[in-house]
Amino acid sequence: MLILNDRKFIKSPFESEAELEQVVIDNFEHIFGPSSIYLPKKKIKTGDGAGTIPDGFAIDLASQKWYLVEAELLHHSVWNHIAPQVSKQVIASLQPYSKKIIQDLAVETYSEDETTREKFQELGIREINVRKVIQEILEKEPVIGVPIDSISEDLKQWARTLKYNVKLWVISKFIEFKNPSNIIYEFPEEFKPEIDTEKEKDIDESSQDVTRYDVTLSDLIEAEIIESHSNLIMDYKPRNGKKKRYKAVVLDDGSLEFLGQKFSSPSYAALAGIQDAGSDRQTVNGWTSWKTEEGLTIANLRDKYLKQKSTVG
Repeated sequence: MLILNDRKFIKSPFESEAELEQVVIDNFEHIFGPSSIYLPKKKIKTGDGAGTIPDGFAIDLASQKWYLVEAELLHHSVWNHIAPQVSKQVIASLQPYSKKIIQDLAVETYSEDETTREKFQELGIREINVRKVIQEILEKEPVIGVPIDSISEDLKQWARTLKYNVKLWVISKFIEFKNPSNIIYEFPEEFKPEIDTEKEKDIDESSQDVTRYDVTLSDLIEAEIIESHSNLIMDYKPRNGKKKRYKAVVLDDGSLEFLGQKFSSPSYAALAGIQDAGSDRQTVNGWTSWKTEEGLTIANLRDKYLKQKSTVG
């Protein structure tokens, strides 16, 4: 239950898979990351010509990964519905004909959407190289991305036995008690999947018991990688705006004091900054946005922490 003053929001099932699909489309950056683009559903075909339609395709430009997206409700059978459907989609996605369809969708989205163009520009990808970059990403194996309302043990086991990497994100729906038209959707913090088989494999190979999703600024303070009360710097220039420099203070509990407010997440602090600068973006990766006064991103410090943990392990 969520409580806002005297109002209560209770967990509720999605009306349909279509509702969940639309929620994912409207909020895809909160799942696939702030440097991602989302492409609409389109029929692709297996080598024998059997057609299949994933719920969409996502491309994360920063991590150079692409996703077959299949939004699901858990009441659908893992073995009779989810598993065979995803298997068919994976086979189809590997065909050159299908990859050409996805590539054309991405280039079309770049041409028509200013926010998409901004994401390419922020990563230093020139317009002349857009198709080439997309093609190189699509040459990699897809990640199976499944936003879902709940996760069963069978779904976990299925995901962990697949050859391809699988990420499962839990999206929850809450409605206001006695006012069901007022709806809140809950997304994972910092784009964290509930199940990420790629990270689980990394843990198995390194005997490391923590992933980057689990690291907080408090961990970096405890490991003496960053000092409390030190400053973090973020530079940002919005479209058609002036470059601004922001400074945040790392507090003892790992939160950031910034713009007169405390933020538990570097990404929320960074988002407040870029919106203060005039951006209308709704997500940003704070781990790559905030830097120490020496010029290291806190993502660099996180990598150092994970390396230390791996060495100790």
